[in-house]
Amino acid sequence: MAHQARKRFGQHFLTDESVVDGIVRAVAPAPGDCLVEIGPGLSALTKPLLTRADRLVAVEIDRDLAARLRRTYPPEKLSVVEADALEVDFSAFGEHLRIVGNLPYNISSPLLFHLMACADRVRDQHFMLQREVIDRMVAVPGDADYGRLSVMLQTRYRMTKLFDVPPEAFDPPPRVVSSVVRMVPLPADRLRAKSEAALEQVVARAFAQRRKMLRRGLADWADDIDWDALGIAPTARAETLSVAQFIALADALTDAGRVGPGKPHSVGLSN
Repeated sequence: MAHQARKRFGQHFLTDESVVDGIVRAVAPAPGDCLVEIGPGLSALTKPLLTRADRLVAVEIDRDLAARLRRTYPPEKLSVVEADALEVDFSAFGEHLRIVGNLPYNISSPLLFHLMACADRVRDQHFMLQREVIDRMVAVPGDADYGRLSVMLQTRYRMTKLFDVPPEAFDPPPRVVSSVVRMVPLPADRLRAKSEAALEQVVARAFAQRRKMLRRGLADWADDIDWDALGIAPTARAETLSVAQFIALADALTDAGRVGPGKPHSVGLSN
């Protein structure tokens, strides 16, 4: 029986073989790789990945699709984890993980942040997402798409947009264009904030009022910041600051005891 796509799971099944081939070539799986696929669905990617790799872990929330995967592939080749990806501890799958997926668009940003927790165990990630989300992920200071998602992910990954995917490559077709992105975790000696919680608070607050000059948007913290030392102009707005400047800003406020764990923070995190 044909599987009916379920809207509550954001299901859009990839059917275009040329797109499948493009993703598999980008991943370039090899024997011995520790592959994890999020949302395998009807196994458009699963099958070609398994022709090149020894085995794969598949995280699938849909119980019918999980059962279909178990019937189709032997357990020594495919280990099916029937669960919500947002609740899965990906670090339990091992080290040097290579994570792949056509991610549900309705949970893409929360899932990207969830995966940051296990980035130390990841070799690379290749995801298909809504194009506008990937444009935000890879945006640079000064771009209209540059925002909270850009800054937070760029503190942890080097990201490359690979190619676009049209709606007709899926069944049912989504209402948006998709893209494929490669995410490679930055090394242990990367520039990092003294407090990740502080950085999250500062970036969220800065972009919550992105049309305001930063010194006004962060007015209640302004006296604790040496703006000139940080190289932040009086008229600067959040979208003009580099990732390094956001880290320096968060560190200055951490040193002043104004942000960090336990400090009140009620700014929305959707930007």
